Amino acid sequence: MPPIPSPDGPAVVLDEVHKAYGATRAVDGISLTVARGEFFGLLGPNGAGKTTLIEIMEGQRRADSGTVTVLGEHPWPRNTALLPKLGVQTQTSAFFVRLTAREHLETMAALYGAGPDAAERALATVGLTDDGGTRVDDLSGGRRQRLAIASALVHDPELIFLDEPTAALDPQARRDLWQVLRDLKSAGRTIVYTTHHLDEAEALCDRVAIVVKGRISALDSPGRLIAAGSPVTRLVVPAGRLTPEAARAIPGVDRVGEEGDGLVLETLDSGPVLAAVAELAGLQGVQTRTASLEDVYLELTGTGTGTPQP
Repeated sequence: MPPIPSPDGPAVVLDEVHKAYGATRAVDGISLTVARGEFFGLLGPNGAGKTTLIEIMEGQRRADSGTVTVLGEHPWPRNTALLPKLGVQTQTSAFFVRLTAREHLETMAALYGAGPDAAERALATVGLTDDGGTRVDDLSGGRRQRLAIASALVHDPELIFLDEPTAALDPQARRDLWQVLRDLKSAGRTIVYTTHHLDEAEALCDRVAIVVKGRISALDSPGRLIAAGSPVTRLVVPAGRLTPEAARAIPGVDRVGEEGDGLVLETLDSGPVLAAVAELAGLQGVQTRTASLEDVYLELTGTGTGTPQP
């Protein structure tokens, strides 16, 4: 068995990890390191291998080959000594729905042998103190998601796994939960996190790994991935203000396409193109978009629309 890393080393180390289900290579030689205190995102389309990879880290699945260490220990065979150091929130988190939020967390704390104040601290961490006396089945979707995170935190774990924590939330509830996640990050928690919200990953994560067909296609900070991506600027002009022919005739416009009810102009030199659009159509309602993590993601996963045309 490989040597155990130092307890003050990285939170997670994967080295050439493989996992197959029949002919399907769910995880195909993935290597990565998550530092302690890092907010690390795993991104990728459905079926990319993210869930299998997370379950291997958590010790729920055995890798076919490769080396896995979590907080300096091997999670497989099922390592019961490691479990109290891990907090896990899944998309289908289970609750004691007839208990209040506080009672639910007190029950979870007791299962882990946490102290009597653990439930109250967890409620405060996720902003649920005022809802502590509310029955779980009476909580809104956003409040339940907070409770799911509190359940993962109640025993004060060193490493937290969050699987789509803002899935199915309305925009306001999702933004509210962002602050909870930022607070966890500021408190120095180590977080491994999956999401399909690319703006969320860009705003929260220190680094992200984009997984495609069981392999890592890119791994870096969102800022560096964006900087290494396309330098193209997109100008979105409201429909009816400019014809595609007139747009293509503007010096510096490389591609023209349609998006919803607008015309999209792609350029590497936005200043002169904006000036020309202002003269031809005015700038009211014109949007300027630079590259984002979503653009990088769509390019790597092959899921872009490709609507602009030369």
